[in-house]
Amino acid sequence: MLSFYPQIKLIHVVAVVASGSLFFIRGLALHLGGRWAMAPPLRYLSYTIDTVLLTAALMLVTIVQQYPFVHSWLTMKVVVLIVYVVLGSFALKRGQTHRIRVACWLAALAIYVFIISVARAHHPAGMFA
Repeated sequence: MLSFYPQIKLIHVVAVVASGSLFFIRGLALHLGGRWAMAPPLRYLSYTIDTVLLTAALMLVTIVQQYPFVHSWLTMKVVVLIVYVVLGSFALKRGQTHRIRVACWLAALAIYVFIISVARAHHPAGMFA
């Protein structure tokens, strides 16, 4: 399995970029009044990308034998990922007002950048280390 590490990591990184880009585009469209951003094909595409992302992440964890709740930087990624998902949900559909949805969208984007910084630094403080 170790011999597939570069390919799996590439798939993971591409899925991270695709997931974040789709979230950015859908959020921007929604906040500018585009209802197409919530169309079923885009929602299903998002689910598919996130499934690939999670599958690749689990494969990488297995290959490198570094695990959340054992290694602090991975623990931080998991905890902050949960915050990102909740904020994303409020940004795209659960926010009561437009202002709340925009604030959650911007906060989710900031969290997305932080998660990437934690992954690159292999440190729980990410860009703040």
